Amino acid sequence: MQVVEKKQDGICILTLKGRLDANTADEFRAKILQIIADGTHNIVLDCGGLDYISSAGLRVVLEATKKVKQSQGKIVLCSLQPYIQEIFEVSKFDAFLPLAPGLDDALKEF
Repeated sequence: MQVVEKKQDGICILTLKGRLDANTADEFRAKILQIIADGTHNIVLDCGGLDYISSAGLRVVLEATKKVKQSQGKIVLCSLQPYIQEIFEVSKFDAFLPLAPGLDDALKEF
């Protein structure tokens, strides 16, 4: 999986491309937790290029969400493919994790 990081108005935007599964979850976990440890508490996960997410990937997103909430921060997901969005909805992650249609909408969540 490829992760591209950029900052905009104090918000970290992580653009995900590929598969977030058991093979890539540890690397992504290390990256996002380091970003949080470095003091960034508002994060957008741009999932337009995300082809697949497994339970291992969902666990990383859940862990990161809990970490940023401890600092009154927030993670917002955007640009999800319909089948990826369905995974977040079926697993009830959308109850505590905002899902935005696009990047501009996600940035308005902060």
